Amino acid sequence: MNQRQLVYLIGITVLSIAGLVATFAVGNEPLLGLDLQGGVEVRYQATEETTTESLDQAVEIIRSRVDSLGVAEPEISRVDEGILVQLPGVEDTDRALELVGATAELEFRPVIQRFNPGASLADFGIDDPVEFYDETVASQTTLPPDTVPDEDDSTSDETAPTETTIPFPTTTTTILETDEEKIAFVEDLLGLGQTPDLTDLTDDDGTTNIIIAEFDDDQNEVARYELGPVGLKGDGLTDANAILQGSEWVVAPEFKSGEEGINAFNRIASDCFNRLPSCAVGAVAMALDGRVISAPQVNAAEFGRDQITISGGPFSEQEAKDLAVALRFGALPVELEPEQQRVVSGSLGEDALNAGVIAGLIGLAIVALYVIWYYRILGAIAIASLLISGALLWTIISWLGSTQGLALTLAGITGLIVSIGVSVDSNIVYFEHVKEDMRNGRTLGSSVERAFPIAYSTIVKADVASLIAAVLLYALTSGAVRGFAFYLGLATILDLVATYFFMGPAVKWLAGRYSEKPKSFGVGALAASGESA
Repeated sequence: MNQRQLVYLIGITVLSIAGLVATFAVGNEPLLGLDLQGGVEVRYQATEETTTESLDQAVEIIRSRVDSLGVAEPEISRVDEGILVQLPGVEDTDRALELVGATAELEFRPVIQRFNPGASLADFGIDDPVEFYDETVASQTTLPPDTVPDEDDSTSDETAPTETTIPFPTTTTTILETDEEKIAFVEDLLGLGQTPDLTDLTDDDGTTNIIIAEFDDDQNEVARYELGPVGLKGDGLTDANAILQGSEWVVAPEFKSGEEGINAFNRIASDCFNRLPSCAVGAVAMALDGRVISAPQVNAAEFGRDQITISGGPFSEQEAKDLAVALRFGALPVELEPEQQRVVSGSLGEDALNAGVIAGLIGLAIVALYVIWYYRILGAIAIASLLISGALLWTIISWLGSTQGLALTLAGITGLIVSIGVSVDSNIVYFEHVKEDMRNGRTLGSSVERAFPIAYSTIVKADVASLIAAVLLYALTSGAVRGFAFYLGLATILDLVATYFFMGPAVKWLAGRYSEKPKSFGVGALAASGESA
């Protein structure tokens, strides 16, 4: 055994141990996929005939939405005439799927009237509706901010006033006299006790008024709106982010320049700020997928393209981020509907992980017992080579999971278990070459030295065949099959590394120390019966 091979042996051993120590020290660990840690899988189907290009674009938009949710290693792929979405580790599956599956184009519409069927005057801070009419509606003054319901949003820029107002018409054509008329007027003004039918949006072309609803996180309806025609669509936005402004979370949208962006929005804002009949409530609604996702009050007639903020009453951090995601990725080029949904519980995923680990350990134990019984010291070297490649594999998988979001799935574990057989095959090819040379009368030392380059050439050819299969599977398939292919290919590459840098040098080193004891290598009988070379 020459000095270079000794360096190989020591180097790869130190590298594998150091990799494990560093992995545990920094806390890296494999990132588990949907089938091992639980989550949700949903298959979306296009509702109409579409093109491959449209589906590919939809995949990218959905991937951007999922990335914004912070889901680790999601699987989003095009399948047939639809899209498969796998979200591992998601706890609030309803919220995730609502954001991912929103398919309609984002629209900005003026609010003509808001209906609050479940609200009361007290919710708006109004104890005496007659007094409110006399002092607020009839005199055309704004209601102080502290009497406004917390759930109303507000839209402002850096210089605009931030107070929110109770919506009321700019002009009144009749001064009401009786208390009953005043109370009825205020209730109608605030949309109390009214439940207009929701408009069928199928034939809506954006040029007519519609009535749609707003829902809270629990999917309870909180309000209905009569909205005017579309003034701007989602493609007029360039970005939207949730930011912490002082102690309050706000959403900061950014519009395009010109007529297709901020100018179109400012036309809506001017109407709403001046409370023209086309925007009597003074709010602009953002509608997505037939629902109002936000309807903030407008507190300025004109805005800069990047100086608008939307504030809630107040927003929570999650609410602000959800709204920013919906604004930023609000439109899909094709309408999708959920066709099949599968929720994997965390306990079921844990059971699958335990089953995979147990299967791998049992398989490794059986292989270890067999090769040690049949090859003695050579068998022990084969198991040590497996441990070296396993340590390197754990380090790489943990690093990829922690830094690149690569998930380990049940199919991936299957690929790793299969790779055990591939690695042992590599050892057996070498060992059998040694036995064949000793059968021909050579000594243990010369057989080990002569057999390795021949055996390694065979091992490379066999592993390359496995790599070709893994690459083709990874390139031409999706989902679980790709996971199987990736981990099988990675383990096969590490098998070549461990064979060349560990197994070959280790066998030569031990053969030099035990050259007079061929039985310890499981080849004693062959040496005794062989012919001299």
